Amino acid sequence: MTITAEERRARILDAVRELGAVRVVDLAERLGFPAVTVRRDVAALADMGLVRRSHGAVSVPVSEGSDKPTGRSRGVGMLVPTVGSYFDEVIAGARSAAAASGTRLVLGVAAYGTSGDRAQVEQLVQSDVDGLLLTPDWMVDSDSEDGAWLCDLPVPTVLVERRAAAGSACAKLDGVSSDHRHGVLLALRHLATLGHSSVLLAARTDSWTAHQVRAGYEECVHRLGLEPQPVIDIRRPGADSDAVAAQIAEAAAAGVRAVLVHNDRDAIQLAPLLRARGLEVPDDVALISYDDVFAALAAPPLTAVSPPKRAVGAAAVDLLLRRLESGSSLPTHHVELLPELKIRASSDSAR
Repeated sequence: MTITAEERRARILDAVRELGAVRVVDLAERLGFPAVTVRRDVAALADMGLVRRSHGAVSVPVSEGSDKPTGRSRGVGMLVPTVGSYFDEVIAGARSAAAASGTRLVLGVAAYGTSGDRAQVEQLVQSDVDGLLLTPDWMVDSDSEDGAWLCDLPVPTVLVERRAAAGSACAKLDGVSSDHRHGVLLALRHLATLGHSSVLLAARTDSWTAHQVRAGYEECVHRLGLEPQPVIDIRRPGADSDAVAAQIAEAAAAGVRAVLVHNDRDAIQLAPLLRARGLEVPDDVALISYDDVFAALAAPPLTAVSPPKRAVGAAAVDLLLRRLESGSSLPTHHVELLPELKIRASSDSAR
């Protein structure tokens, strides 16, 4: 897989910071990049003051009389609720944008439901960062009322994949997120064009994105003139799939033969469970997944709503750097990026 120069240089920086000092040829071998490419990237990083070159070796620059690296003009702390799926791509986008601007990225993780946001943010602030990218553990927009402490942080803050409620204290914070309601509209409109007059939604209950998908479903069913259906709750992700399949099969018997599932993990498990009930995807049930992290790997490959995860991370870094440069002269930005619909085999039997 081809990677960008920014991603390559970010890997080089990580390796140098881990090793302290390393020969360029050894660095190239360790990372699996051509030595000539690594030399060129090291030269560019050295020009930005992020590394130091000396006699064929590269190291983190250290100021005289100090054990702290120099040349790091900025540091950005990033708090996410999980790693290993959706937010991996958000982090990758932020990491590439940070590396391209000579900014170090410091990561913190506060898992859903652990009330660990505040402790992680305090740790990030203590790591000498100039600004923060935060994904607080909110379920719905109104939860931002409980996050007023975010407005008192000593450094500029950008919300990532979260939107503060209008009029709340956090509404004055910058933010970059996916427009998940638009993503739901894309999915339901596609199914409507295939002739479906009613679409089920099976959705998780444990994340802000899930609640945005649910709200989008309610809005878009009305907007498109579809027959509304009760939402199927996925309360135990990965463990409720058999019960969800049973409810989809029951609805299919009543003529509802299209379903949007949040998210990939649960959607991927449904095809074999539906087959065991005599229903084939897509011939008997059209299936669309929300998130598009693993959807293309399913059998059959799943049509999926694909939020611009990497672009969200990159845009959040860019906005934060603009805020650091401009201060209060920059108006508050609430940026929403539009998802895409990736059409694959699971939604249209004619395909």
